[in-house]
Amino acid sequence: MTTLGLNKIDQQPITLREVVLDRLRDAIINDVFKPGERLIERVLCEQLGVSRTVVRESLRYLDAEGLVEHVPNRGPIVARMTWADARQIYDIRRKLECDAAEACARNMTPAQERRLRKALNELESAALQHESSALFKATTRFYEVIFEGAGHTIAWEIVSRLNSRISRLRIMTLTSADRDVSGPGHMRAICEAIAAHDAQAARLAVEAHLKDASAIAETLLKREES
Repeated sequence: MTTLGLNKIDQQPITLREVVLDRLRDAIINDVFKPGERLIERVLCEQLGVSRTVVRESLRYLDAEGLVEHVPNRGPIVARMTWADARQIYDIRRKLECDAAEACARNMTPAQERRLRKALNELESAALQHESSALFKATTRFYEVIFEGAGHTIAWEIVSRLNSRISRLRIMTLTSADRDVSGPGHMRAICEAIAAHDAQAARLAVEAHLKDASAIAETLLKREES
């Protein structure tokens, strides 16, 4: 069988469900919907102007991502984030991100450095403009470049599965004023260490960032729990 005249599709079209999913995810991550708040399908349908089927499918995806949970006799609610959950996420991040930063520093090429600095510039720009949605997307892209440069594709798949919950924590901690070094400041330190091919400095920069972020998250989440 021949396939003359066929060209590879580089980009899949965005479906209505994907648009709805992105909007609901952003609303939860940005605290528009509070932890424990009911997500009433009828109201969401009216607000978004879409069918109940699309909303229901999107809520199922968000349930799988850990942003929504279904409670008997109540329906879907915004999942609560506890410090016990967050601590496990930070432990996983520490193991995977430190190793990725070290490997990326050893493998860094000029092309990869350009991509990493571009991601950092987008992150810093979003932080200056206080665009939380753009900030967490740029931060995700920053780490994606690091994992790609490290060649740690399986590790990135693991991180990606946790990405929605990681993003909730990032929005909480990156913009916090209760830190000696800003979130973007930590990212710049990580970038500079990797660009300098200093694997040990890259690991230490990631460790410093996660230590700072986890301390803030612990304080904020324990305050909510009490």
